[in-house]
Amino acid sequence: MPTLILLRHGQSQWNLEDRFTGWVDVDLTAEGEAQARKGGELIAQAKIEIDRCFTSVLTRAIRTSWLALAAAGQAFVPEVKDWRLNERHYGGLTGLNKTETAAKHGADQVKVWRRSYDTPPPPLAPGGEFDFSKDRRYAGAVLPDTESLKTTLERVQPYWEGEIAPCLQAGETVLVAAHGNSLRAIVKLLFGLSDAAIIDVEVPTGNPLLIELDGDLRPKAARYLDADRATKLPEL
Repeated sequence: MPTLILLRHGQSQWNLEDRFTGWVDVDLTAEGEAQARKGGELIAQAKIEIDRCFTSVLTRAIRTSWLALAAAGQAFVPEVKDWRLNERHYGGLTGLNKTETAAKHGADQVKVWRRSYDTPPPPLAPGGEFDFSKDRRYAGAVLPDTESLKTTLERVQPYWEGEIAPCLQAGETVLVAAHGNSLRAIVKLLFGLSDAAIIDVEVPTGNPLLIELDGDLRPKAARYLDADRATKLPEL
């Protein structure tokens, strides 16, 4: 039976500083490391044997996968990294403090940029501190200069269909250690959620979401391994 585990990375340094992070490669805090290890311990307690791991090319997700797999006693599991599992690109908001940005542009506008499905923030100007075009992780790729959840899903979906789904269809148990918005994109695809419904879905950090799938990769059952920190899941 195909089994998928979605694991959102633990707290990062810029989460702690209340800054828009997106594609900036910041590391986990000590709390974030503890959250990742806890996720791995929960996987071990549930006696889940993972066959393969997918993650982004950002350190906070990569280290979350390493810490979780090690805590689960499965550090040997093969891992694939790809930028298409990166967090949503926050465009011109990248690096800004969220509270200060709300004071400048208005809380309502910032809420639209952060939580609407298809309204992206202003684009990132080229050549600045957070211009990723010369980063060798993205060599040969056509990069966005901003993203909404909609456009995040549009780059996650082909990777899901071409790389992750075939492993699941082969009966593997797959861990995807990634980011809030790239994981929400996968949840939208799997559960067939509307554009409006996905807005209210939030994946908690460091809490593995276990999804059992049928042969057509439709969810049969889904639960968070830490019930005390669970958020509401879409109905099956």
